[in-house]
Amino acid sequence: MEDRTLNYLSLESRASGIHGPIISVGIMDRQDSVTGSLNGCFKYGGGSCIVSGAFKAYSDSGQIVLLGEQGREVIRAPSLALVDRNEATFTLFNVTIGSRFHWERTENQVFRGGLILKPRSDGKITAINETSLENYLESVISSEMNGAAPSEFLKAHAIISRSWLMTALNRKDAAKETTMAPARKIERPEEIIRWYEQEDHDLFDVCADDHCQRYQGVTKIVSGDATQSVHETSGTVLIHDGGICDARYSKACGGITEEFGTAWDIKTVPYLAGISDAAVHHPPLRTEEEARHWILSEQKAYCNVKDAGLLMKILPDFDRETKGFFRWTVAYSRTELEQILKEKSGIDFGTLKEIRPLDRGPSGRIFRLMISGSKRSIVVGKELEIRRWLSKSHLYSSAFIVTAGRNPSGEITGFVFQGAGWGHGVGLCQIGAAAMAVKGFSAAEILRHYFPGAEIRKIY
Repeated sequence: MEDRTLNYLSLESRASGIHGPIISVGIMDRQDSVTGSLNGCFKYGGGSCIVSGAFKAYSDSGQIVLLGEQGREVIRAPSLALVDRNEATFTLFNVTIGSRFHWERTENQVFRGGLILKPRSDGKITAINETSLENYLESVISSEMNGAAPSEFLKAHAIISRSWLMTALNRKDAAKETTMAPARKIERPEEIIRWYEQEDHDLFDVCADDHCQRYQGVTKIVSGDATQSVHETSGTVLIHDGGICDARYSKACGGITEEFGTAWDIKTVPYLAGISDAAVHHPPLRTEEEARHWILSEQKAYCNVKDAGLLMKILPDFDRETKGFFRWTVAYSRTELEQILKEKSGIDFGTLKEIRPLDRGPSGRIFRLMISGSKRSIVVGKELEIRRWLSKSHLYSSAFIVTAGRNPSGEITGFVFQGAGWGHGVGLCQIGAAAMAVKGFSAAEILRHYFPGAEIRKIY
């Protein structure tokens, strides 16, 4: 069998070494302007000019304009690459995190490496951080989870984050070689099925938010354990059938992990199947009755964590604001949900008559949902699109049951959604994996649990 792992390391457009390939991360995209601070000396244009201090950048007639302190124009160029000298850092102000999720907010973030500023055709500007893969990972595992989490969990997370990124880079580079756009939607008058990948990022490799992997700069690296975990696993990935694993993960599966096709393309990925997130076996959910029983019960699972002290240790501060993620309830009046659906889908359903699951994955996550109203009836999927349509931000997951409330005349007055888990549920369950590490499981044991059949291998 051909060892396809080498393909991921021989990309001619990427420099590789002890710190891995050089990657570009989109921090802020489609902005009117970008403000921040160069915390040390940066060079551009072959070192002909050195810049530092506070700055503002914007696009003007296809040119990047960089203003320094007192608003003085420093540089005007088609695009701008600022290279750090002596490991200087830069700060970007008002970076959005958790975009369109229920924890969305802005914060100032500090980054290592180079700052690239590019204009867009609509007059907007994009800020990109160029850095090595290994430096990127130190921030990722400290942004996705708490950098003070158990070291065996952090090692496992470093391996899957590295695996996912290298797979994404390879997939994106392969997409550049074809003129055919990948199929990510099925749209008919009666059905809208959409899923999302990172290949749509045209000016950079990956974004810095939950759509790809959280990458929130160096300020989140509050523990040496995160750095040490990346160093100890440097160049180590998950391998299956000769290729690097597309190692997905989400915050909490709810007791059973989900299979790949529920969230993305319709294909079987052997190491991304529905498995029990527990020491005991939980069979996959096959019927609506099984889904109802599962969601309305408190099953044993690694991610069923109620200990506030443990959650404080493993979750970032803004994630700890999400309460009741293992089992949750959301209620709407009928008119409130009608308005949300109209705003989020662009469709006027009229008076809502029914919301009915059509297809579920093994964890209970719905990937085809019928929404019926007096004006329109449409099937929507996959799981992320369902979550977006049914909330002002996102539902925690698509593993839910729906109960309609009625008045004495039998008219629907509202809908109650009772659900399980947080996120798409595919691959590693972050809270479950952290809980396993607390119980004494090693990084290798954690990875074997969530990615059955995959091997751990150091490739650089």
